This record gives sequence, structure tokens and C-alpha cells, in this order.
Amino acid sequence: MNYNKKIGDRFIEPGKNLVKKDEIKNSPLNKLKNLRKTLSEMKSILVAFSGGVDSTFLLKIAQEELKNEIVAVTAKSEIHPLSELSDAQRIAQKWQVRHIIIAGKELLKKEFVNNSLERCYFCKRELLKQLKEVAQKYNLNYVVDGSNYDDLNDYRPGRRALKEFKIRSPLQEACLTKNDIRILSKKMGLETWGKQSNSCLATRIPYGEKITIEKLKKIEQAEEFIQGLGIKQVRVRFYNNLARIEVKPKDFVILLEDNLREKIINKFNNLGFIYITLDLQGYRTDSMNEENKIKKLRNK
Repeated sequence: MNYNKKIGDRFIEPGKNLVKKDEIKNSPLNKLKNLRKTLSEMKSILVAFSGGVDSTFLLKIAQEELKNEIVAVTAKSEIHPLSELSDAQRIAQKWQVRHIIIAGKELLKKEFVNNSLERCYFCKRELLKQLKEVAQKYNLNYVVDGSNYDDLNDYRPGRRALKEFKIRSPLQEACLTKNDIRILSKKMGLETWGKQSNSCLATRIPYGEKITIEKLKKIEQAEEFIQGLGIKQVRVRFYNNLARIEVKPKDFVILLEDNLREKIINKFNNLGFIYITLDLQGYRTDSMNEENKIKKLRNK
């Protein structure tokens, strides 16, 4: 399989996202043209498909450009909410895309379970190994994922695995940001255009604390309960018998209503949480890395 094909001068090596600087300032429509050109030249691909905003957009454009020369693959694992798998299955079936579900194996790896700062690398490495095997089985030229241009600004150890396995990130190559993708998805009528961002449930557990199925289930049930109150964006950070709830500041008032507050306390107590806290900084991505960022600043 050809994993090192050069496409114009917009791309040199998988995982590096080497692009022309002026492409960053392009309009979403111009970036979309570049994306279509890239996918068309790939000829056949396997799409790592989570059912989220980015991978759904990528899958749709890939289907338009490559027709039947694509396979969508989704991992079923305790580190992902079951609702995400259901969404992926429904969308793939609706679009009549060949969809394969594989069993995630990250919880069998002690490097992942031990939850070091490199946790995401070990998880991604295990997943990509499986995706490459599926791609080889179906004789597909490339494995692609839904990483967008904004992801380059976050702490993402998994990017190292993408480079090692020569995985392509066409959305990054086209400099498509999350906002670009939402704009284009809405224009195309994709149901996911306004879907809230999600991440693996293990990101709710502090580094150094072992990841267990029991903890992941508690987190999933706690977040589903808050979402059932009408709050779309929520993270429940897990600290053994303490839960730190992150929601957008505009949703604080909902959680603090006497009736709902009591329901939350009862539910979380039943899940095993003794202390239930509301983070006054509100929902934000990457909050579990804040302690490490502060330590680095102190050591300077």
C-alpha cells in the first residue's frame, strides 16, 4: 500500500501536516476543494469513524469523491459511550457505507491502564495497528482519521502514533478548523454539524490513576444523567469518591435548581460519589492537563 504519496506541495509526510501558510487563511469552501482533491487522489481509503462532527464530515466527502472505495471502521470499547457507537452505526447505515466494528483492545494494555501522560499514544497505537490490518485485508491505499487543524494546538500524544503508522489526516492537510467543519456540515445538511465535542472517557481520570471498567462506567452513567437534564456539553471528572462536574457557565443555573440539585446528588451518591462539585471555570477541553501546565510554569 502506498502511504508516502506526495500530493502537490501541500503534503510531504503523513502526520506532519506540512502545508502552505496561505491555505490557513482560505475560505472554508476553498479548503473543501483541497480536501476533495486530496481524497480523490487517494483512490481508496479506510476512515476511522467515531460518528462525531469531524469524522462524519470526512466520511461524507470521502463517499462523494470515492463512492464505494471506502470502508468506515469504528471501535467498540468501554472507553467510548455506547451512544457514540449507535450514532456511528446509524449514520453509516443511512448512507449505505460499508461499516466494520472492531473490538477495542486498549484496556488489555498495561501502558494504557496505568494512565501515564502518554496514555493517548498507547491507545492510538493499539487502534491504528488494528486499522492497518483491516485496510490491508480490503486492499485500501490509505488509513485516514478525522483530526482537524485545531487539534495541532492541543496536547495530543496520539499524533506520534499517527506518524509512526503513516496515517493521513486529510482535514488537517486542508487546514480545516472545527468551525470550518461545522459551517460546511450545516451547509450540507449533516445532522452532526451542531453535535457537541466528545472524547474518550479515560480523559476524565487524572493521570497516574489506574483506568478501570468500573470507573469508566460510573463516568458514562453520570454524564448521561446530566445530559438527560437537557445539558448537552458535560464532563464528569473522576477523583475516586469525588466528582467534578464541568458544564458551560450558562448551564450552572440548571444544576443549582433545588429539585434538580437533589436528583443529581442522589444519582451520584448511588454511583459511589460522596462529594459532588461544580467547576466554576465551566466546561473546557484539556482541563486534566492543567495541573501539568502549572507545574511546567513553576519549574521555569
